Amino acid sequence: MTTILSIFFVLLLAIFVLLTKMSYDIAAAKKKSKENEDGDAEEIVEAVVEKISDAKGYVYAGMVVTAVLMLGVFYLLIKGTIYEGHFQEWLNLTVRLLHITFGIAWIGTSFYFVALENGLNRTKGLRDELAGNMWSVHGGGFYYLEKYKIAPKVIPKDLHWFKYEAYFTWLSGFCLLVVVYYFNATGLLIDPSVLDIPAWEAVTVGIGSLIVGYLLYDYLCSTPLLKKPVLFAVIGFVILTGFAWFYTQVFSARAAYIHFGALLGTFMAGNVFFGIIPAQKAMVKAAKEGTYLDPSLGKTAGLRSFHNNYFTLPVLFVMISNHFPSTFGHEYPWVILAVISLGTAGVKHYFNLREKGQQSVWVMPISVLILLSAVFLTAPVVKGGECEEVTFSQIYPIINERCVTCHSASPTDKTWTAPPNGVKYDTPQEIQRMADKIMQRAVITETMPQNNSTGMLPQERELLRCWIEQGARID
Repeated sequence: MTTILSIFFVLLLAIFVLLTKMSYDIAAAKKKSKENEDGDAEEIVEAVVEKISDAKGYVYAGMVVTAVLMLGVFYLLIKGTIYEGHFQEWLNLTVRLLHITFGIAWIGTSFYFVALENGLNRTKGLRDELAGNMWSVHGGGFYYLEKYKIAPKVIPKDLHWFKYEAYFTWLSGFCLLVVVYYFNATGLLIDPSVLDIPAWEAVTVGIGSLIVGYLLYDYLCSTPLLKKPVLFAVIGFVILTGFAWFYTQVFSARAAYIHFGALLGTFMAGNVFFGIIPAQKAMVKAAKEGTYLDPSLGKTAGLRSFHNNYFTLPVLFVMISNHFPSTFGHEYPWVILAVISLGTAGVKHYFNLREKGQQSVWVMPISVLILLSAVFLTAPVVKGGECEEVTFSQIYPIINERCVTCHSASPTDKTWTAPPNGVKYDTPQEIQRMADKIMQRAVITETMPQNNSTGMLPQERELLRCWIEQGARID
């Protein structure tokens, strides 16, 4: 294993050196291009720069793959040792931070450009080649932006592309899915009470569903439905609801929600990689060569960008949902997922209309009512009946046997090296302080223990309910 790790490290170092050399080559080529007055020679130099840049992208991809392989080998090296949980925790933290950072950058640019598109001046004092313009002020400075109907007559050399935010958000998100759910499939991905299947099969279904889902969505985008937004939205919502239902029939409810978010994220990243960027590259190429520039390319890419804009709020909800068991802990979690996705997309639609200067008196109220319906649908149902007096001496063994394996200063669970969310049940006082959370997670939603990994019995949950309702006394 040590030899393999050493080989991977040397390979990674070689890739880094190659990237550094390419950076110097690109800088030198650009300098030569500026100094050269010969138009033909300048075009040759630009072509060389473009080829080096493309090669640099492939090398970066190789560097990422090498790093992932190194992490995989390292994980196999420490698997089954006391370092496994510690490694998983830090890997989880690192990838989660990367995912959030790239996600903020991607969603931020999505929100900004849709707001820009919606707020363009399209009528006053425009040159024939422009589709719109906008004056704006931010951070103590004034900005003037113009959008061309198709493309400017001369494509600038320094053209900024918005794509890597999307790519790295999806890659880091998929890595997070692997780290949290696939590395510990038996603990977090599979719920035997839902479907008892081998870990490899569950992982295959999860990855396969992302591929199938994107292919189905991409097919819909290639049909005339793309130009009928209302019908497209209705059919798309029905299909997504079907996926939400499917996930809850295969995975634990929490994992089902995350896979639904991963599916939407795959749609979004796929739109950028397979739809928006190729269209933009074709437009730039046609403008540079002076050939026919198909305006439908820009329109189609714009529509896919708008789809991404509507996916953002449902994706953000899924990202935080695993902290709120009232959502995924419902008897029909797929219904709650569909309701909240519809409501949040409606809220985004309202803001899009406002940015266009259009008034709508019903979109926001209806969206809020849809979201409020989820609150009422997930309201707790009164469980059990009259209780005999329950003492803490009856409760303490249940907590010790069913909960303390994870929620302890020194967890014995193979996944957790520290108590989840800092919650500990080592002392009676700590248990008493968390009584309301115990009621919510272990009694009402029954989402703890995770996938009931420690086998908490219904009568034990009933004892917890009675003890908490009687005041959660520890004396």
